[in-house]
Amino acid sequence: MLSKLPPRERQIVDLLYQRGELAVADICEALPDQPSGSAVRTMLKRLEDKGYVHRHESERGYVYSPAVPDQVARKSALSDVVRTFFGGSPAGAATALLGMSERLEESELDKLEAMIAK
Repeated sequence: MLSKLPPRERQIVDLLYQRGELAVADICEALPDQPSGSAVRTMLKRLEDKGYVHRHESERGYVYSPAVPDQVARKSALSDVVRTFFGGSPAGAATALLGMSERLEESELDKLEAMIAK
């Protein structure tokens, strides 16, 4: 889903997921190579037309936020990674993720055991 966006538009959406609602000026400041406000507004309009962001008016002007709930975006992004790098195998991805951690907390192990039992 998000992987199909051009790089700069993807940066904007990623920023909104990380920081929450932002005004154009905040987005401009946070992006590398600080694009102009008009360039960011143009990209935000495209993202709004594509259904990736919402805007509403506030005392600071328009503020933008992601239109797709973060749970849905995470699942879509993870599905892309699993399909691309693990041949579509969630077990292969889980094994790789678990191999990244030297030690898991007891609560994390309990969650994993419960999910495996399901």
